[in-house]
Amino acid sequence: SGHYEGIDERVRTGLAPEELSIGDYILTGGELAALIVVDAAARLTPGVLGDQQSAEADSFADSLLEYPHYTRPPVFRGMAVPEVLRSGDHRAIRAWRRAQALLNTYAKRPDLLERAVLTPEDRQLLNQFGGGDA
Repeated sequence: SGHYEGIDERVRTGLAPEELSIGDYILTGGELAALIVVDAAARLTPGVLGDQQSAEADSFADSLLEYPHYTRPPVFRGMAVPEVLRSGDHRAIRAWRRAQALLNTYAKRPDLLERAVLTPEDRQLLNQFGGGDA
């Protein structure tokens, strides 16, 4: 069996009500793309996730990429978990996570910042980082 490139234009223009993009890369077939769309839609269906708030808190829900995550041990191969995360100061941890999400988004997907709801503090941080035009 062979692989096909693209989709028949007659189907795309005559039958497909909508076109979706899952990103800028090439797959070996349409199966993975279809699975990604089904999974993304299923996550929005009540009861699919154990906690519906998970879908709301996940990456892209607020048009920002996630902040870095760390687990135990506190030092792995000479790389330490940031001290703020071990401090127990929940306000400082929330501020660190927000700043990291902003910087991560600016570095990897600055286009998402156009849709993000940014506070004056967010904009100030982005200005310091060099992304003040968001």
